[in-house]
Amino acid sequence: MRIKFQQNLDELKERLLIMAGLVEQAIQRAIESYTARDLSLCDLVLRSEPAINRMEREIDQAALDLLAMEQPMAVDLRFIIAVIRINSDLERVGDQAVSIASRIQEMGAFANIDLPVDIPKLASLAAAMVRKALQAFIEGDADLAQSVLLLDDQVDEMNADAFRSLSMLITQKPEMAPQALNALIISRNLERVGDHATNIAEDVIFWVRGSDVRHQTATLHEAS
Repeated sequence: MRIKFQQNLDELKERLLIMAGLVEQAIQRAIESYTARDLSLCDLVLRSEPAINRMEREIDQAALDLLAMEQPMAVDLRFIIAVIRINSDLERVGDQAVSIASRIQEMGAFANIDLPVDIPKLASLAAAMVRKALQAFIEGDADLAQSVLLLDDQVDEMNADAFRSLSMLITQKPEMAPQALNALIISRNLERVGDHATNIAEDVIFWVRGSDVRHQTATLHEAS
């Protein structure tokens, strides 16, 4: 029975990693579509959403079935709870990718102009946070997960800088408002991707160490 249960846990982890692959692909395509102004990539992002949503439901159901049938204890229970939480955050990262793609499609109706914001740099950092958080999950590495938390303030600061710069541009050059507003929303989407990566990292720490650091992280952010 224990061997079968472990096989079920391994299968649950594998399904979550497949889900993670779909989400990472969506966010990377959204970022690339912004850099290259390639609207065909936006279409691919939008078409990936149903599959991501379907996988989220399937993974949640599989995790709940394990909780109901096996009544796991200690680290196995924490693992299943972490999977449920991470699954939700991955789906929301997918939602952010869809929002970015939609904003880029809107930008495609206007001239391509230089904006006072480095979206690719912000996107690269947010995507790196997701990648590192998932690597921490794969390896069960709480120290690696902890390092993800340190990157969140950088993403927040870059988003705040983008807000200030783009708001000023809208005030000074109203004709650029449509492009600036869409870029502002994209920046906010990427900040949210960083938040979800932080959540995933916190869930890895919870699984591995049995400690809930969510409120500790929020307190540190408020104090900084």
